[in-house]
Amino acid sequence: MTKEKILIVDDEKDLLELVKYHIEKSGYKALLAASGGEAIDIAAKQQPALIILDVMLPGFDGYEVCKILKRNDKTKNIPIIMLTAKTAEEDTITGLKAGADDYLNKPFSPKILLARVDAVLRRTKQNGGGTGEDGSILSEGGLSINLLSYEATADGKPLSLTKIEFSLLAFLMRNKEKAYNREQIITGAWSYEAAIVDRAVDVHVRHLREKLGKTGKLIKTVHGIGYKFDSKK
Repeated sequence: MTKEKILIVDDEKDLLELVKYHIEKSGYKALLAASGGEAIDIAAKQQPALIILDVMLPGFDGYEVCKILKRNDKTKNIPIIMLTAKTAEEDTITGLKAGADDYLNKPFSPKILLARVDAVLRRTKQNGGGTGEDGSILSEGGLSINLLSYEATADGKPLSLTKIEFSLLAFLMRNKEKAYNREQIITGAWSYEAAIVDRAVDVHVRHLREKLGKTGKLIKTVHGIGYKFDSKK
């Protein structure tokens, strides 16, 4: 059986070797890169199942690498976990805004990192399962959205969503089971392009739930935080 490839990007040799050891011990095949440029090249050629990307890199930093990968048709669907020594909330938001699927602060436990790797890969497979090779269709709990044609259905019936509502639903479905506050939803779903303020998020969620009908219950309120997409009862 072919092992899934995971690209590890870090300019600290000791950390690179440590992560490689644990990744390979868990049954994956590790690919290594010490710079942003090298990571972009390897990702395009090797098509790893996931990328573990450090923020502080020579040349392109991790945020820029993430943006470049997400703009490239060959690499845009590869999930990315970002690693950083920065702990400020705005740094997490910057990573999510750049397109990262998860974020882990240094120092970290290898067990936690591996748990995140497994979780992100599992979500990616669930979101893209049976939906075509490019991952352009997300399906879960009776909902299905086509990221290329901007079409959405609920229990097989077409939905009439605004661009803002579609982007909100796509963001939450891509990152299901993860709770986001309003600021993170704004940057992750809309990147400030729609000039949306925090409290307006609640209005868009309410309208979206109404349009989704019974499947609107998949968008759950997380008290004290914000919202998440979750098909679990």
